[in-house]
Amino acid sequence: MTVETAKGSLVRSLQIGRDAMLWKLEGASDYDVRRPLTPTGTNLLGLVKHLAYVELGYFVDTFGREMPVDTPWHDDVEGGVEDDPHADMVATAEESRDDVIDLYRLAWDHAGRTFRHLELGDTGRVPHWPEDRNEVTLHQMLVWVIAETHRHAGHADILRETLDGLAGHRPDVSNLPEDYDWEAHVARVEQVAQQFR
Repeated sequence: MTVETAKGSLVRSLQIGRDAMLWKLEGASDYDVRRPLTPTGTNLLGLVKHLAYVELGYFVDTFGREMPVDTPWHDDVEGGVEDDPHADMVATAEESRDDVIDLYRLAWDHAGRTFRHLELGDTGRVPHWPEDRNEVTLHQMLVWVIAETHRHAGHADILRETLDGLAGHRPDVSNLPEDYDWEAHVARVEQVAQQFR
């Protein structure tokens, strides 16, 4: 495998996770994509907003490229980390679903510029990491953000299934068996779990 095909493979893997994240928003109401579905307030639109800033931080700022927008981590941003360390995990009332999706796509565009201009071995610095390990390669950051994106895609899958039963990997391939008796399956899982009460 050449360096170029290795980079292409990593970028494709990242895009699969990105697409899954946006698919999880499709067809859900504005309320449902915003409402907290866990005790820590995790919500679908917040996950997308968070990943937009993850990509901007790790693929743009880390490699010394100009940031296209302010981030919640800038102290002078109203509602930023000084006010709330989780400001990137929730869409404000002023931010529409389209605003957040546009931000995510803007991050993809700027990340793509980094991918086109740098090789996997090229280095940058993650400003908020400890100095003894903040020098990183594009390869490291691609692996890091792929893991982060797919982790949150898993969260989004569970959140969306909780909302309305929509589950699976992609719209055209759910990775779930068709015509499966889910009610019986859940009953079997519960029956085994009950033995350990």
